Amino acid sequence: MKKTLSFLLIAAVLFSSCSALRRQSASKISTASLTNSLYNAAANKDKQITFRSLPQNLEELQAMPEADMKDPYAVAALTVAVLMRYETSMEDCFEMLNYLKGPDDLSAYDKGFLRDRFEGRKYYKVRSFFAGATPENNYTPVTPYKIKVRSNTSSFTSDGWATLWLFSGGADNPRTVKLRQKKSTGQWFLNEILFLSDIRLPASEDPWN
Repeated sequence: MKKTLSFLLIAAVLFSSCSALRRQSASKISTASLTNSLYNAAANKDKQITFRSLPQNLEELQAMPEADMKDPYAVAALTVAVLMRYETSMEDCFEMLNYLKGPDDLSAYDKGFLRDRFEGRKYYKVRSFFAGATPENNYTPVTPYKIKVRSNTSSFTSDGWATLWLFSGGADNPRTVKLRQKKSTGQWFLNEILFLSDIRLPASEDPWN
């Protein structure tokens, strides 16, 4: 009889422990699922960044509120704003891009990449990312300057990295820019420009227009 009671007691304890473990596991799964859902919902959005003026040199860039580098969407938009300076001063443009790149500097490859993308004076590629710029108006932006930046559920899946999308008035699909986060400060910096491939020609250069 005593053996039977002892067995039943042990069985009851084991059952209780297993039930507690199952509840704990279910709670963890539920919390993880909720966290992922909230994270994905927050990341899947469009954000419009507005600039009243575009920076012409490093000093002007650093004076802009977006230059604290805390908002990845703003950093993506700043990249476009800074590239607008390339046409009139490569030196100022490169200096500002170095600031946006944080711990890294532009490499010889990076500078050659930009030269190739702008070959033939295709500076309209950059203008096309501002609101109101279309082939029909030769990619003339409206002011204040507005840039739409998009993220989705895959934008922030790699720890310390982000892939965001920019919209061009001359392309059917948005183009990407890659950022990297500095963990000690939480700041986001430019890593790779992937949005300067060819777009539709402006009306003034289209032979079929």
